[in-house]
Amino acid sequence: MLRRRDFFASAALAAGLPLLPNIDESSLAFAQEKKESPSLEPLNRFPRMMQDYFVRQVRAAEAKGNALKQAVKTQADAEAYVKDVRQRIATVFNLPKEKTPLNANVTDVIERDAYRIEKVIFESRPQFLVTANLYVPKNRKFPLPGVVGSCGHSATGKAIDAYQSFAQGLARQGYVTLIFDPIGQGERLQYVDANLKPRRGNGVSEHLYAGNQQFLVGEFFGAWRAWDGIRALDYLLSREEVDPKHVGITGNSGGGTMTTWLCGVESRWTMAAPSCFVTTFRRNLENELPADTEQCPPGVLAAGLDHDDFLAAMAPKPVIILAKERDYFDVRGATLAYERLKHLYTALGKPENISLFVGPTEHGYSQENRTAMYRWFNKQTGVSDAQEEPALTIEKDDVLQCTPHGQVAGLRSKSLFIFTQDKAIAQVAARKMNDATSLAAAIAATLKLPERQGPPDYRILRPIGKRNYPAAAATTYAVETEPDVFALVTRLGDASHVSRPPRGKGPAILYISHHSADAELRDEPLVAELIKDNDGTPFFACDVRGIGESRPNTAGKDQFLVPYGSDYFYAIHSLMLDQPYVGQKTHDVLAVLDWLAAHGYTEVHLAALHWGAIPAAFAAFLSPHVSRVTLKKNLTSYEAIATSEGYDWPLSSFVPNALAKFDLTEIYEQLKAKKLRQIEPRGAI
Repeated sequence: MLRRRDFFASAALAAGLPLLPNIDESSLAFAQEKKESPSLEPLNRFPRMMQDYFVRQVRAAEAKGNALKQAVKTQADAEAYVKDVRQRIATVFNLPKEKTPLNANVTDVIERDAYRIEKVIFESRPQFLVTANLYVPKNRKFPLPGVVGSCGHSATGKAIDAYQSFAQGLARQGYVTLIFDPIGQGERLQYVDANLKPRRGNGVSEHLYAGNQQFLVGEFFGAWRAWDGIRALDYLLSREEVDPKHVGITGNSGGGTMTTWLCGVESRWTMAAPSCFVTTFRRNLENELPADTEQCPPGVLAAGLDHDDFLAAMAPKPVIILAKERDYFDVRGATLAYERLKHLYTALGKPENISLFVGPTEHGYSQENRTAMYRWFNKQTGVSDAQEEPALTIEKDDVLQCTPHGQVAGLRSKSLFIFTQDKAIAQVAARKMNDATSLAAAIAATLKLPERQGPPDYRILRPIGKRNYPAAAATTYAVETEPDVFALVTRLGDASHVSRPPRGKGPAILYISHHSADAELRDEPLVAELIKDNDGTPFFACDVRGIGESRPNTAGKDQFLVPYGSDYFYAIHSLMLDQPYVGQKTHDVLAVLDWLAAHGYTEVHLAALHWGAIPAAFAAFLSPHVSRVTLKKNLTSYEAIATSEGYDWPLSSFVPNALAKFDLTEIYEQLKAKKLRQIEPRGAI
């Protein structure tokens, strides 16, 4: 049996290291352990387990979608497919049911030789201001075709050279063009200081920070972005200069994303040209290409949808896919998307209405792609016969600004966080307290917990030298919680035991790690305390999937704790598959508890640290094998995160739409019956 050890010491946690968005200093304990014990890198024997797992899942989702595509043989089949795609997209994008007044205002007008630029501010939602430039051609007979321009991830939004260029180029050829700032870019930063300077960067940084938080209240950042695009079209069509029979949408990179999504959720477009985005979800995953929240619709993979399906929703209207040979958005995926759409458009009798252009250079809305877009739109509208881009004059950023001080925050625009906070407060007020039975059902349904089929199989791993654990020997078991997915469980003991676990007779301690059981067995004071206070009780430490021994070494080097890194990468793919990462990890804990019970350990003291405390709390409530619970640095509530402008918990700890169903406070209340002890619980920060 395990005996008391007195040589434990408390390790300081990453003091002085910089705070990253969504990650706090204690999340960097791994780096501190590495510095203090350079000869003992934390074990990680399954670094590609999660990548391989998600590739299998996404390939299965793609196969599901492909089966539907391949079943299209006739025009009737194609028409039915387009209708079905639109319905599936509608279940993924939860858009507002009603449109509120735009309250549009033109703040200034810039006169140029062939067009004028109107500086427009409108409200896509009440008090949610959108800044835009409207390019109106001069010396033309109205109405003219209209185009909405969607910007990619540029700090200056609509004012960056490439996006100004296509707006000017279109205007010079006879298109009324509205280009607007995305949320978190240009004049629409959501997190600013008293001097209207960014507090959380711009573009991707803001998108991740605001978007991750939105999931807690059942919102999707990409749907908010798409709604801005829909309201931009509403404004464009309100102008008498615009011909509603010819309205297009185009954009590049993140703007290519929104062009693609907008094709799927808005039926008024008559033509589209997404640039440098369209590929397949599988290619992005297999290439380990991170994408921010707007590019990852929740449930999209579970619905069997791929990028091409959002364009299919427009069929048989004219669409050109603009790609790049040297883009990180894999051109093989763009080619496959085109081939799928060509099959659909051919069945609809309009094969000429789908096209693919691949520019020779790297990512960006460069001149060759813009020119391909002009030619495609001109072919549809006949407004111009130009074959090349007109001469352009790039304006300075401040010339195009719509607001007096360069930010809508200076006009008291309501921030995205306030919308999230308001919805969280309303959901909490409306939610009824669950009893134990209804709470268990709500957790199982929301976390999408699978049925468990008896105790799991396991592997016995070979020992790896001396690890300075608080025991004479240790054995690690790879407990297979689902096919080829393992929770790594280390058993401490007095003597070598490289075999199946000894038969127990009731009590045991199971510790769920924060970042690495291997490192925390040496350095975490809670582990030392548990062993000291429970002398002789069998002790097991566990890394759930994606943690410690299966910490992903993907999406680049040392990217696990980066906000855009591998932990986020698999958390966001989990949401697209409609299998929340917290639910997967909770399943791991439950399966390990079943495994322990099968070996005679039916009275488990379940302990956990920080990130590990969330799945541990859910499992402790649901499992009959848990008799006692200790949680350290556990999250106090999801409400605390959703109502705080600042937070440092990762997306991998969030349960989507949790606040409409339950909160952690209800779990903790139920766990009082299992002698719950909370040590240093943490709020949003």
